[in-house]
Parts: sequence; C-alpha cells; structure tokens
Amino acid sequence: MQTLAKQVLEHAAGLPEGTPLVAKELLHLGTRAAVDQVLSRLVQRGTLLRAGRGIYVLPVESRFGSRAPSASKMVEGLAHQRGETIVSHGAAAANALGLTTQVPVRSVYLTSGPSRRLKLGAQTVEFRHAPVWQLIFPGRAAGDVVRALAWLGPERAGEALRTLRTKLPPAEIKEVASARARLPTWMAKEVSALVSHG
Repeated sequence: MQTLAKQVLEHAAGLPEGTPLVAKELLHLGTRAAVDQVLSRLVQRGTLLRAGRGIYVLPVESRFGSRAPSASKMVEGLAHQRGETIVSHGAAAANALGLTTQVPVRSVYLTSGPSRRLKLGAQTVEFRHAPVWQLIFPGRAAGDVVRALAWLGPERAGEALRTLRTKLPPAEIKEVASARARLPTWMAKEVSALVSHG
C-alpha cells in the first residue's frame, strides 16, 4: 500500500501543469488532518509549492531544476477548478492589442471570485474582483477591447477604438457593439459613435 504522500504526489502529477491542488479535493485519500499534514510536509521538502492559504501547486521540473509553473497556466487551472471567470487586466489587454507599449510588470487578473494574491515562487499573482461588464467575452479579442478601454479611460477610448477598427476583424467590433447595454455610459457612447460612423 502506498503512503499518503505518494498518493498526493501521483494525484498532483496527473493534473495539467499549474492546476492548483486543494486539500478538499484529496479527502478521498485520507482524513482532512492527514491530508493537511502531508501537504505541509511536502512544502517543507520542496516537493510542492504553497501558492496561497490552502492552495498548492506542483513545481515544473526542467533540465535546469524545478521552477514554479507559469502564472497563465495556474490562472487557467484556478478558473476551471473554481468555476470563476478570470481574465487579463486592462493594462495587459491594451498591450496585447497594441494600444500601448507599456508592458505590465505585475501579473494582475480580473475575476468574478474574491480578490486575493497568490505566490508562484518569486512572482506574486494578484486577482481583483471586477464588475460583470469587465468580464464579458473571456478569451476573445472583443473582451480584451472592453478591458483595454476601461483601463485607458474615457479620454483615450475614442482614439483607441479608431485604432482598433483598423486592426481587428469587423466581427470583433460588432461583438463589442452588441454588448453596449452592459457597458458604462461613456464606453457605450464611444462604441456607438464608432459603429455609426463606420
């Protein structure tokens, strides 16, 4: 019979890279106290990384040694596991769309869940609770447009939309326009102006 530590590590190894490991998901292997103790010991040994309170991740092994999984992989796993909508922050969206050359230094994501910070090795990943309108169209360019506009603000939104009209397929702009009722008034006006003059 395998030890609980080996069973926990086998379970973690079967998960996609960066998927968070939570004690509640391991209760089929043993009691809560035993699972908590094993997780704590695995962190002390360096076999697991503690990302936050009660959240653990398996480090990625490479030829250069072990490292923390990428933030994007962990975010993907966390969103799937918790059923949350998690999207990139407006600054990252604006950079990805070519609206700014500023590269965000910190990893910040918007979430439908609670605000929190997780550690991945030396990197801190911040999750900020956001209103529903900022979380629309996750994983799509139309959603990035909305988040980038929110970050840029009312003063720069019109100019940004005119730039994006030349860069994005018309279907993406139409998708943003279809969400006008859910957007703040200033953003809906800018989108309407773009569509009516388009």
